[in-house]
Amino acid sequence: MTALHTRENDCWPTIALHISNACAEPFQAIEQHGIAGGCINSTWRIEGCGQRYFVKLNDPGKLPMFEAEAEGLRDLACNASLRVPTPICWGITEQHAYLVLEYLDLCSPSSRTWETLGRGLADQHRHTQSSFGWQRDNTIGSTPQVNHWHDDWVTFWREQRLGFQLKLAHHNGYRGSLQEKGGLLLGLLEGFFPGYQPAASLLHGDLWSGNCGADKDGSPVIFDPAVYFGDRECDLAMTELFGAFPPRFYAAYQESYPLDPGYSVRKTLYNLYHILNHANMFGDGYAAQAERMMEWLLSQIK
Repeated sequence: MTALHTRENDCWPTIALHISNACAEPFQAIEQHGIAGGCINSTWRIEGCGQRYFVKLNDPGKLPMFEAEAEGLRDLACNASLRVPTPICWGITEQHAYLVLEYLDLCSPSSRTWETLGRGLADQHRHTQSSFGWQRDNTIGSTPQVNHWHDDWVTFWREQRLGFQLKLAHHNGYRGSLQEKGGLLLGLLEGFFPGYQPAASLLHGDLWSGNCGADKDGSPVIFDPAVYFGDRECDLAMTELFGAFPPRFYAAYQESYPLDPGYSVRKTLYNLYHILNHANMFGDGYAAQAERMMEWLLSQIK
């Protein structure tokens, strides 16, 4: 057994006690099974006393990330359009921050699942606020995501999304042409919004195929959010970034809540945020992709 696994084993009694207190019933973590797939957290299924839970572990300093995720899941659940895993409890042990969630047996979505997801996401996006942002900052991947309330969407996107990522990229050594093109783009953002004023919709914030699935009844489930209130096109754009969702998803969404024609260009503007974030987390290949996206976007408004 590695030292890492030893430290993880040490945390289970504390987490089990917290689950017992949160659920007002006894629980012991008799079995722990690591789950592959995440690149940010260590993920586990724990079992005992006829119960199962999904657990995320990270360094103790990551507790605010888990607190924000739990709050985001609660906000999505209150909207009641789509199912999300219920947060059970969160906290820190000597070696870890943890987040405990309802355990859901997920499977691949069917055609009916995708249609339901499209309609449900449209319903979620009708839940709006008067301003853009959220009640707290959270994370996008492992990167801080700033969500200070703002009345103007273009300013919000310039300062708290693209501008933030460009400053981080500069700190990480991505300078020169990436910063030059990024600066030009920031100065021209209004040109992407002729006659279009987005509502501040409740967003999942990181909606790609790895963050959704189907429960045993075939109903869609979304998880791992980066919640805030913003242009609903941001969620739709993200669904197209790493392999688009099936056509039935988009048809159901469009039937429920048609998109503005300018989405066909703005989706690249919105996905640039995620590609810059990937450059800041993972490296050079994404930086080159970000530059190509900037070049194309600049060509659309000159």
